[in-house]
Amino acid sequence: MAQRVDATDSGSLDAFPLREKEQTRQTPDLQALAAPPAQPAQRDQSAQIEDAVATKATLSTPSSGATQQDGEHAGKWVVFAIVATGIFMATLDSSIVNISLPAIARYFGVALSGSIEWVIIAYLMVVAATLLTIGRLADMMGRKGIWTTGLIIFTLGSAICGASPSLGILIAARAFQGLGGSLLMAISPAMLTSAFPSTERGRALGLNALIVALGVSAGPTIGGVITQYLTWRWIFYVNAPIGILGVIATLRLLTEPVRWDHEKFAGFDLAGAGLLAIGLASLTLGLSFGQEWGWLSVGTLTTIAIGVVALVDMVIIEGRLANPLVKLRLLTDRVFASANISLILSFLALFAVSFMLPFYFEQLRNFSIIESGLLLTPLPLTIAVVAPISGRLADRFGTRWLAASGLAIACVGLVLISKLDAHSSLFDIIWRLSFTGIGQGLFQSPNNSALMGAAPRNEQGVASGFLGTGRVVGQSLSVALAGAIFASLGGALAGVQLIIARSVPYGGAHHLSHGAPLPSVAALQSTFSTAFHTTFLVCAGIAGVGIITSLVRGKEGGR
Repeated sequence: MAQRVDATDSGSLDAFPLREKEQTRQTPDLQALAAPPAQPAQRDQSAQIEDAVATKATLSTPSSGATQQDGEHAGKWVVFAIVATGIFMATLDSSIVNISLPAIARYFGVALSGSIEWVIIAYLMVVAATLLTIGRLADMMGRKGIWTTGLIIFTLGSAICGASPSLGILIAARAFQGLGGSLLMAISPAMLTSAFPSTERGRALGLNALIVALGVSAGPTIGGVITQYLTWRWIFYVNAPIGILGVIATLRLLTEPVRWDHEKFAGFDLAGAGLLAIGLASLTLGLSFGQEWGWLSVGTLTTIAIGVVALVDMVIIEGRLANPLVKLRLLTDRVFASANISLILSFLALFAVSFMLPFYFEQLRNFSIIESGLLLTPLPLTIAVVAPISGRLADRFGTRWLAASGLAIACVGLVLISKLDAHSSLFDIIWRLSFTGIGQGLFQSPNNSALMGAAPRNEQGVASGFLGTGRVVGQSLSVALAGAIFASLGGALAGVQLIIARSVPYGGAHHLSHGAPLPSVAALQSTFSTAFHTTFLVCAGIAGVGIITSLVRGKEGGR
């Protein structure tokens, strides 16, 4: 079964806990499920628009010189409300789709492994392949046009997904929807940092994290209700009214004109864009299916090799151009490079929580899907509370120590989560997740603020692309690493066997396919817990490295 990750800006929980499709599985087939675990992790919208229209007159004065420079004269809160619309929609969609995959598989009569995985993977590959290119285009032609196009494509793609008569059309529509999601995610941080003065950059990104967390938290519950009482098609149709309101608000309230510089577009690096797309899409594909195909299989090694070669070629080509697609020289800035590395390490370490906890809840603890979804919410809700606060603190005191302290707390939280076992109380689970959420929320806003602040004003789109790409890469690596460790220590197989053991009537017996009896429940629980414990200790070590990379950035300068 392929692993999948969420590509939505989690504040980038930037975020969000991503549900594994096996969470909502039916009675498992032993061989299919014995594969290592796989993972692809508000205000009423009309009220947002009414508030924005009602306050347009008072907020239309530019909040900083940045808005005038960028040609956008809408007030900062108008821009924030519009960005929140798109980000909430995209985040909600990702979390709803993940939990509804079993219903989609049943409708089309396919298994939970195989072709149904492309409903997630197609979206993710398009996002990974286009984020950096879209960020560059936004710097060249302005953000309003990119944002409006993203809303239209995402909304139209959602409608096509809901009306899809076949699985193939649904997968193609998801890829199209992914292009819309990439257009939104690639520039949302740039839109916020340009609308708010530099002294409020952390505040803006913290509020963005709050919106993401709300979408993540609401997704599983809304998806469960929709799937149970309507049909899976409505998980896509629900985006239509939100998207339409977002398009209307963007066209009526944002003022930035489209910039079409023929000289810049004539020199646009199509070769670099193509190599970048091939490289990131291939790496995403290989990391997503590595567990299912086997890490040493021809398919996995080939896709990863293609990705690496394409990215190396892209770097060589970009280094020879006067006006490259990807501004690699940004990575020579110590603050920018440090923030990017810390971002990747944070998602590599912390995304394992959203990936692994569903298996803990449903396989080891035998919780229902609804119970599992509710128990995952303390993490994003805590981030929603802490991220805006940490953003304001970053504006006042700087980002270096806040980001490092946040990862230190999260590191301890990962160690605490590793101690969970078959007998941990609900209170134990909740407070450990909340503690980890405090660290993650404390890290995200300051680190994102440092990353965006280190880039010049006219390259904020590229910086946003780096941020989004780093998130996707970190999430993909986290799924691959955590899945490999957990499976190699027998945790994946033990989890499947626990499900089978519970299905045996009291006093009965159940045997494996080769005739051997199942191990005892206690032995299976011990194996699962050992693998779970080791996986999170490794992730804690990675978070520890992230603490160092956050500290070495030095003092950032304002832009």
